[in-house]
Amino acid sequence: MKIAIYGYGNLGRGVECAIRQNEDMELAAIFTRRDPNCVHPLTAGVPVYSAGEAAAHKDEIDVMILCGGSATDLPGMTPALARDFHVIDSFDTHADIPVHFDRVNQAAAETGHLAMISVGWDPGLFSLNRLFARAFLPKGKDYTFWGKGVSQGHSDAIRRIPGVLDARQYTCPVEKALQAVRSGEEPELTTREKHTRLCYVVAEEGADRAAIEQQIKTMPKYFSDYDTTVHFITQEELDRDHKGIPHGGRVIRTGRTGAGEENRHVIEYSLQLDSNPEFTASVLVAYARALHRMQGRGETGCRTVFDVAPADLLPIRPEEMRAHLL
Repeated sequence: MKIAIYGYGNLGRGVECAIRQNEDMELAAIFTRRDPNCVHPLTAGVPVYSAGEAAAHKDEIDVMILCGGSATDLPGMTPALARDFHVIDSFDTHADIPVHFDRVNQAAAETGHLAMISVGWDPGLFSLNRLFARAFLPKGKDYTFWGKGVSQGHSDAIRRIPGVLDARQYTCPVEKALQAVRSGEEPELTTREKHTRLCYVVAEEGADRAAIEQQIKTMPKYFSDYDTTVHFITQEELDRDHKGIPHGGRVIRTGRTGAGEENRHVIEYSLQLDSNPEFTASVLVAYARALHRMQGRGETGCRTVFDVAPADLLPIRPEEMRAHLL
């Protein structure tokens, strides 16, 4: 498979590393909105093109992996590129997935292409586990906990506050709430009761730290619904202690079975990741393989992880899967 990367930030670099671990794939091209001369891939000989040149190379690429952001990039980028390529993205604004799906589906179907959206770990792997657990325990309740991990979007929101030079924000699950769920109690939990926000901020010299802290804690959609702690540290401390992008979380469903629903069950799926973008990239690359196989069977339009057969994710034969994985 000839794979191309559209966008060469943290996620794009992670995709390149993941492709290097899969012998049935090769990185055919990188497309960037920066000056192509400033992009230096790890893989020798890979051409780097301006994003505006993508359409000229549509016959050279089997799958285009889109590595833009969900807020402003992917809503326009994915449907536009789905007209010329088989594409896959990691769109993760949960509330907007239905609208994004419809737009991409229309664009891809009109030109006979196949697209896949919202591939990663949440949405993505966590979505699958929510589906499985609900099917197995129809009488029950779902819970999702994220962290402890760096939220790149929330960190960026802090950096946009005047007087802030740099910042990292961690999402942290509330241990008391987590244990209540694991016990099978099926508690009703508010947003504030499930997670806290922990912020490390580098402020400009002379900046009003109290004002910065107040802006963070009252920021709607990001921090106002959470108990938020702000620590001011130096750039050296941030670079030394918070340079990684770890994340993770868990999906839990509790349920009951039996004639009187007397037996309790807990299904839990968890991830602990040293690098959020590199793991997300690895998921994207596996699903790019599935996308290529599905396209080869004549499928067009848009799909999600719900529509993919697990056997399409691996580069081994079905008989090997049955012998070693079943």
